[in-house]
Amino acid sequence: MKKLYALVAALAVTFLGHVGLAAAQDTGTAPLEVFGRMPAMESVQLSPDGSRLAHIAVVGEERSLLIHELDGMAVIGGVRAGDTKVRGLDWIGSDRVLLTTTATQSGAALGIRRQELADAQIYHIPTREVRNLLTGLDGGFFTKLTGSTIIRGTGDDAAVYTRVVPLRPPARAYLYRIDPETGRGQQVEDGEPDTGGYVLNAAGEAVARTRYEVRSSTWSLQAKRGGFWRTVWETTAPIDTPSLAGLGRTEQTVVIYAAPEDGEAGLYEVDLESGSWTSLPFAFDPDFTVSHPTSGLLAGAGVITDEGQDYEFLDARMAVIWRAIDNAYPGLVVTLRSWSDDLSRIVIFTNGSGDSGTYHLIDLEAGSAQVIGYAYPDLNADLVGAVRVVRYEASDGMEIPGYLTLPPGVTEPRGLPLVVLPHGGPAARDVMGFDWWAQGLASRGYAVLQPNFRGSAGLGDDHLEAGYGEWGLRMQTDLSDGVRHLAAEGIIDPQRVCIVGASYGGYAALAGPTLDPGVYRCAVSVAGVSDLRTMVQWSASQAGRRDSPVVRYWNRFMGAERLGDRSLDDRSPAFRAAEADAPILLLHGWDDTVVPYDQSRIMAEALEQAGRPYELIRLDGEDHWLSRAETRQRMLNETVRFLETHNPAR
Repeated sequence: MKKLYALVAALAVTFLGHVGLAAAQDTGTAPLEVFGRMPAMESVQLSPDGSRLAHIAVVGEERSLLIHELDGMAVIGGVRAGDTKVRGLDWIGSDRVLLTTTATQSGAALGIRRQELADAQIYHIPTREVRNLLTGLDGGFFTKLTGSTIIRGTGDDAAVYTRVVPLRPPARAYLYRIDPETGRGQQVEDGEPDTGGYVLNAAGEAVARTRYEVRSSTWSLQAKRGGFWRTVWETTAPIDTPSLAGLGRTEQTVVIYAAPEDGEAGLYEVDLESGSWTSLPFAFDPDFTVSHPTSGLLAGAGVITDEGQDYEFLDARMAVIWRAIDNAYPGLVVTLRSWSDDLSRIVIFTNGSGDSGTYHLIDLEAGSAQVIGYAYPDLNADLVGAVRVVRYEASDGMEIPGYLTLPPGVTEPRGLPLVVLPHGGPAARDVMGFDWWAQGLASRGYAVLQPNFRGSAGLGDDHLEAGYGEWGLRMQTDLSDGVRHLAAEGIIDPQRVCIVGASYGGYAALAGPTLDPGVYRCAVSVAGVSDLRTMVQWSASQAGRRDSPVVRYWNRFMGAERLGDRSLDDRSPAFRAAEADAPILLLHGWDDTVVPYDQSRIMAEALEQAGRPYELIRLDGEDHWLSRAETRQRMLNETVRFLETHNPAR
């Protein structure tokens, strides 16, 4: 334990040395392309025995899996993934790595419409062979992932568990154990209708599962006893379906995200034998949990705060380790990325306060800490703008929290031009830390406001539910109320404001000039919804049901009574195009399977017919999440060009 406390000093020296180096570099304005690049290092994971490190290296559109031996950091393996979209990386023992990727495609064999479908490949370090996870199964199964992957076991006994779906009806998902050495699969659980995810114990045995019957909207938590499944708890959930987070403090309990009767939605521990519910034993209401790397049991939890996030651990040793790490990086957001099984080596990620994203390896046995990579290696501290927490009152008195990013070097902002950058979702939230889009805009001289307007998640049920039915109404004026607040403080010039956003934020950007006029000089919408009624109807056709959970979700947030409700037209920017009082830039990925490209085309045609200024740019090969470096950079370049044309910062 003495080594552990001595490590605090070592960590502080490492961190201060890094900041000093960044501060000593040449100052100036970073090229815009630096912000638009994909992070240079992603998915950093320690091997279970702590001897190796795997990560994804990104150069332009090219991604590569790299494996390092930690003693000396020599590269001992790797494979090019090309321009494939890598979504996850996991170790299977210490000789194999599981790589999860996605592509926009359809599954004609199962009647799956065009969407993001996932593949998993196993990379074997000694032989450098790559094999698709599911191709070793006996014929007759869909070879795309239809659920998450779970790894259980250690060393040569490690295996991958995942759901697989037969190509012939009925479409039921079976749980299979995949041997990573042979590729052969063994059925673990029968396929039953409406079965969702599983929770496995350390031995790979299923102890709990979920079921959801769409027609009745019934969600069930089931436990396995004596070889049979029985229902522990069920609820009617037409929209907000509960979810399983993993094992609880024992293998007889699970952690569930749900709303118990007369209770607020959150994470709870459920006893699989008695069905009793217990609040998790933390000083806060957790936003996420942390599992122990070997047992899979609940080991800790975290909560997102205005200033970043906090962790609390049940295991005494883990708690002491984390306290030392957290204290060594004051003023930064510190995120746990990976533990070795014996907890002797840890990878953390820091960002904020001039840090655009740094990976650190903590070695408790050696009493050392070292920087192992940067998300944005070309951005030193002087090129990153300060981020402040802001809070203001909406017009009806509701408090709206958010973040204000300042141009680099600005410490006393006065009369700055402003970009309002609402997040997507809308049931999501912005958090403290480095945001490439906000920082890219700030680097051009703009202050950037990211409000967590009503309807945002992670701020309590009242804040979320206050957004129901408020698309284009109070959810919209929450944004312009933020503009008025910053103007009253003298921080920004209210005559020099534009709005930019993606997905729901793209809708808000379109609604600014059309539904809340007189505030913005220009608007940029990326993959935004412009015709609410058409959007919901498209979602119904994709799901093959008029009353699917997705349709119910949209109707609740938008305030529709039913599918095809024409009251949505009045809150649809495309129907209000003639009222647009500012030029609009539309950017949309051609491969978007969440908000179809037609939504931007509809808006462009409406603006054209109304004689209002606009531009429409199609991002070929891009999905909903700006997953490709080329199109992400183009989006950022076109956005800044448009802003500087209609609202120059200097």
